[in-house]
Amino acid sequence: MNKFLSHLKTVNTHRKWVREYCFKAGLYWQGLTHDLSKYNPVEFFESVKYYQGNRSPIDACKEDKGYSKAWLHHRGHNKHHREYWTDYYDKGCYSLLMPYKYAAEMLCDFLGAGRAYMGDDFNYWVEFEWWTNQLKRNICIHPAIAHFITNVLLKCRGYGSADRVLPHLFEYYEDAINWWRNNFDTGHGNYYNSGSLSYKDMLI
Repeated sequence: MNKFLSHLKTVNTHRKWVREYCFKAGLYWQGLTHDLSKYNPVEFFESVKYYQGNRSPIDACKEDKGYSKAWLHHRGHNKHHREYWTDYYDKGCYSLLMPYKYAAEMLCDFLGAGRAYMGDDFNYWVEFEWWTNQLKRNICIHPAIAHFITNVLLKCRGYGSADRVLPHLFEYYEDAINWWRNNFDTGHGNYYNSGSLSYKDMLI
């Protein structure tokens, strides 16, 4: 199978899993419209060129060229990415509080990517480990959203499934917002200058 068809299959598989997870969370529109921009020529053909099958071609393109036009297009057209909600890079990075439906879709996106790339080797322990490694890199993300993702993935790991967790995502989102307001809110409300919290502050 050539790279064109292989990449198309990966995108479709990813979207299928995200759709399944979103539907279980009651996010029907998010599930139906997730990542449609990946079929745009700007994103699609770069991803075909850098297709590897076991990870995002965007990462491979960045390693080769130092940037990715596909990613610049993708993050600007998809609100479920944390990068869409960041700004003020001259001051480090300010991360906005993602609305619930996009934060929940981001979670489903993570799970769907794991399913698409790991196939039968997917499990929630590995997914949780991947996420904690992301936090160790001091990524630019609002602490409440990081706490939300961490809590949900921890529960999925504990159950060995997302089925008992996804119907309650909004409750976990509200818990994360309250956690942020009670522990770290500096009065800025919906945005946060990333960098002063360690990854351990994001963990349960």
